[in-house]
Amino acid sequence: MRIRKANLQDFPELRRIYRAAREFMRTHGNPNQWGNTSPEEELLLRDLREGHLYVVTAESEAAADTGLAGMETHPVGAFALFTEPDPTYAVIEDGSWLSDTPYATIHSIGSDGSRHRILTAALDFAEPLFHHIRIDTHADNYVMQQALQKAGFSRRGIIYLKNGDPRIAYERLSRR
Repeated sequence: MRIRKANLQDFPELRRIYRAAREFMRTHGNPNQWGNTSPEEELLLRDLREGHLYVVTAESEAAADTGLAGMETHPVGAFALFTEPDPTYAVIEDGSWLSDTPYATIHSIGSDGSRHRILTAALDFAEPLFHHIRIDTHADNYVMQQALQKAGFSRRGIIYLKNGDPRIAYERLSRR
């Protein structure tokens, strides 16, 4: 898998990816985190314009079968990566952060379900650039909670989104 910044031509694929991610959440006991519309198209467009939105691409099976390996790829996942402090992380309840050093935040990570390890790909991309990463998820998102713990994140406490919704906050410091 490869990662690149998203562009406007990716927008139909981004819609498809997030629609599949919402359905996955719904069928795995997490119908409320993104509901039927999150992340909203306006947010995706803003993140795209500001250079925060990335797509995870993978080789199509047809390309591999025809010997065109690496030449024909398509988006299979997406995420937003921010390097400035996240205001919703300024206050944490029922815990504390590991470090107050500068950090990157990953938001809106989603997959179309055709490939596994989208989170791992995003982290492999981000970690060489940022040794300190934070991420949060909904209390019902057990799949993401397990994936974060498997990826070496520690549960740090509860943060609140701008609209007041609680999220479980995770943090990881690289060992480099």
